[in-house]
Amino acid sequence: MKKITFCFALLVSLVFLSFKKDKSGVTLQEVIVKAPFEMPAIKIPDFSKCEAFSIVDFGAVKGDKEKTSEAIRKAISKANKAGGGTVVIPEGEWLTKKIHFKSNVNLHLNKGAVLLFSEDPNDYLPAVRSTWEGYECYNYSPLIYAYQCKNIAITGEGELKAKMDVWTKWFARPKAHMESLKRLYYLASYKKPVEERQMVNDTANLRPHFIQFNRCENVLMDGVKITNSPFWTIHPFFSKDVVIRNLHVYAHGHNNDGVDPEMSQNVLIENCVFDQGDDAIAIKSGCGIDAWNLNTPSKNIVMRNCTVKNGHQLVAIGSELSGGIENVFIDNCTVVDGAKLNHLLFIKTNERRGGFVNNIHMTNITAGKIDAGILGIETDVLYQWRDLVPTIERKLTPIKNVYLENVKATDVKFISRILAQKELPVENIFLKNVHADVVQGNQNIHENVVNFENKN
Repeated sequence: MKKITFCFALLVSLVFLSFKKDKSGVTLQEVIVKAPFEMPAIKIPDFSKCEAFSIVDFGAVKGDKEKTSEAIRKAISKANKAGGGTVVIPEGEWLTKKIHFKSNVNLHLNKGAVLLFSEDPNDYLPAVRSTWEGYECYNYSPLIYAYQCKNIAITGEGELKAKMDVWTKWFARPKAHMESLKRLYYLASYKKPVEERQMVNDTANLRPHFIQFNRCENVLMDGVKITNSPFWTIHPFFSKDVVIRNLHVYAHGHNNDGVDPEMSQNVLIENCVFDQGDDAIAIKSGCGIDAWNLNTPSKNIVMRNCTVKNGHQLVAIGSELSGGIENVFIDNCTVVDGAKLNHLLFIKTNERRGGFVNNIHMTNITAGKIDAGILGIETDVLYQWRDLVPTIERKLTPIKNVYLENVKATDVKFISRILAQKELPVENIFLKNVHADVVQGNQNIHENVVNFENKN
């Protein structure tokens, strides 16, 4: 197979093209991203010429959750009705309930502003259409939630922070919680409508995402700090044209991934710092029949110029990948020495997922000690689901065309470990100039791999 090569000089920072007006009146900006695959221009909103609406003018009061929540809601509605506007959070700490976006709105946090989200689960009701680990359902609203919105942004130099008093208690997964997960698995597997998958009750305790963009287009996050999260931190779900840049994300609870693009396309993550209790980036595409029917892979996803301080993986792919994942490029990222990390790239699936993984590129990565190794691919990762529920429909995941170049770590157990099924081997894995100062065991641990090449 002819291997893809890169001219690194061409892989430069984004270029801005001509501006155009969306019908709403919000200016759209096209972001061009160079990648080793055809990457469409990403359209993001520019609110620089839109009117600003301070939440103080709508009745927000520091420390008053009810008044501040209502003020944010009113300001968002006003900006939306104006055809585009910026909702401004002034300096200071503002306690709030959930925030629901509308189209053509920029939530802007001034320097020194803190939006502090309540820990009371009742503040995230009524339930909304969301997801839990790859399955759609009705659950507690994400703390910040956008559903079927266009041209939205979260910007500024302020901080989004979650109070964790209750969510920390929900990190445990007691029997009642696991029974609710089983119920969701069966409801989804037997094609029950999403509206029937009501997961808010006294015992399910399915924690909400911090920020979810659900079925949205033209999304920008730029500059803010995010601290703590009940569940996944930033979740673009079934969304298109997303830019996430210049963020500082810190969340060290259970399932606290940094960004989880899921069944989303044309996504750029750049110049961010991640300090996570789980994966820094976890690319997903749903579970089972829902994802097979939606048939929308996560595609054209670029992560570059990012720093990881802690996380299970720099980038994980799966295990929720039933819709397929293709065209992923991770470039020029650093894992700081002393970070807690299992892999730089970990591709994981199981016999229930199906889907596919294709055309994954990782280049110019530096890391310190890694607890496991640089590249991991495993096709039998089921975690707690292995004995919790049976396999209803068996579909294996073809994985092929993975390229790593100019990747270095100081201390690892292996360079690559690929554990695949005999009936569906992993194909076409190419490593070039991928090495570690110390390799504690075998460099390459492989089962059922076709066409592997490692050039140093």
